[in-house]
Amino acid sequence: MINFIFYENPEVAMVCLPPGAPALYSLEAAADLTGVHPGMLLHYCQLGLLSVERPRPGEEPVLDDHALSEVRRIEYYRRGDGLNLQALPLICKLWREIDQL
Repeated sequence: MINFIFYENPEVAMVCLPPGAPALYSLEAAADLTGVHPGMLLHYCQLGLLSVERPRPGEEPVLDDHALSEVRRIEYYRRGDGLNLQALPLICKLWREIDQL
């Protein structure tokens, strides 16, 4: 079980995570960190482009640091090289196979 320690300040709220605990982000927080609209992140999750756990119906997905790096990689190729949404699933599958090797 992970024990969280909360520090509150009127201007800042901090949470200290135990070492090794993964950082998790909501769609809104991930959108702020990556510069990608939350709706597009949700669409990426629905297409299976991001390695996130499947949320229960009615719940939004939660992204970790690895998923954020995948978003940045997808956006680099989508915006920079003009890959469309039909090519991205194939490219993401190949990236995962290469990473496993």
